[in-house]
Amino acid sequence: MPDTPHRPLSPERHAARRADRTVAVIGGGPAGLMAAETLIQGGVRVDLYDAMPSVGRKFLLAGVGGMNITHSEPFDAFLSRYGARAPVIKPLLEALPPAALRAWVHGLGVETFVGSSGRVFPRDMKAAPLLRAWLHRLRESGVRFHVRHRWLGWDDAGALRFATPQGELAVKADAAVLALGGGSWAKLGSDGAWVPLLQRRGIGVAPLAPANCGFDAAGGWSEHLRSRFAGQPLKTVALRFTDAAGLTHERRGELMLSDTGIEGSLAYALSAPLRDTIAAQGTVTVRLDLAPDKTPDRVVAEVAHPRGARSLSSHLQSRAGIKGAKMALLREILPAEQLNDPARLAHAIKSLPLTLVAPRPLDEAISSAGGVRFEALDEYLMLRSLPGVFCAGEMLDWEAPTGGYLLTACFASGRAAGQGALKYLNTHHAATD
Repeated sequence: MPDTPHRPLSPERHAARRADRTVAVIGGGPAGLMAAETLIQGGVRVDLYDAMPSVGRKFLLAGVGGMNITHSEPFDAFLSRYGARAPVIKPLLEALPPAALRAWVHGLGVETFVGSSGRVFPRDMKAAPLLRAWLHRLRESGVRFHVRHRWLGWDDAGALRFATPQGELAVKADAAVLALGGGSWAKLGSDGAWVPLLQRRGIGVAPLAPANCGFDAAGGWSEHLRSRFAGQPLKTVALRFTDAAGLTHERRGELMLSDTGIEGSLAYALSAPLRDTIAAQGTVTVRLDLAPDKTPDRVVAEVAHPRGARSLSSHLQSRAGIKGAKMALLREILPAEQLNDPARLAHAIKSLPLTLVAPRPLDEAISSAGGVRFEALDEYLMLRSLPGVFCAGEMLDWEAPTGGYLLTACFASGRAAGQGALKYLNTHHAATD
């Protein structure tokens, strides 16, 4: 008696059917590689395509300064880092929480440790050994890699189109996982070229925007500041501002002066509300506390202390700890009369106004916001209007700060998309067997 949708298949028949199925994974970053691993473990044939000459290029770049895999903070705090998208990211992270991701890394033979900030790193701080071990395991498992294959969408027959060095190629697959990245770092493959391909199919895509990015200061910097202090850190400052909705944001951390404004971990952590406030208002004025460990009264007293023959720079360094880039920023922003008025200068040290007018361009950002809207996807990350096509990674409409949050969600969404594709193959192809 032939199998029908009304007669459940045995595990053996399920396995045999899956072995005849091929899934195309498009994109060789963390999400695509995790989807490929999930699929190959599920018993299907997997072909992974990437436009670049090798896979994982942005992954390797992210590890240049120390590969931050995930974070060790409690789950609820971890989840909160995804902002408005936390509810839709939650089930993905529950299926692959940070502790499980860390155990997965250990399974590749790479030991990890928790840094003083709670961030989790490989023992040697490098991304390359992890990627090499992972790719070796994937190849040994049977994943077939096809590099220099740029996805061009679909042809009239529904086949996947690829531009290759040998010419255009059409590929038929039983399902596909799109893990094409966001729009930042185009030279590494995340160029957002997929956006019009999906929009032409009627897929809802939120505009790509810079995330974890720097910002331009109103009017730019003087040549003196740019030539002498661009690239210099503003260590341990506090940044405060009110967004377009009237919500006040305040956080401590480290900034860096750039050629055009500010960047660094503190700017990245607040980049989403800063970017959105600029979009709503045109500009945003932030207040910088250059001496966050000192009370306002203490700063007033230190600045007002007689300085005798010492220069202002020497006086502020010895009395208030203001030196280097911080002193240069005060001179850049404050008029001479305020610099020479101890009370007003002390106020500025605790609340220095800096107007920001634009985020840096998308291609300079660490990551991007926007992407395929979750409303276009079902609970298994399958496009509702394109059955059998799943999306994962940074091309989805979410964002998070640096600190391991970006990678964790990419891994988790890749796994979810892979599992979704396996479920689709098990349930939607039964009638053809």
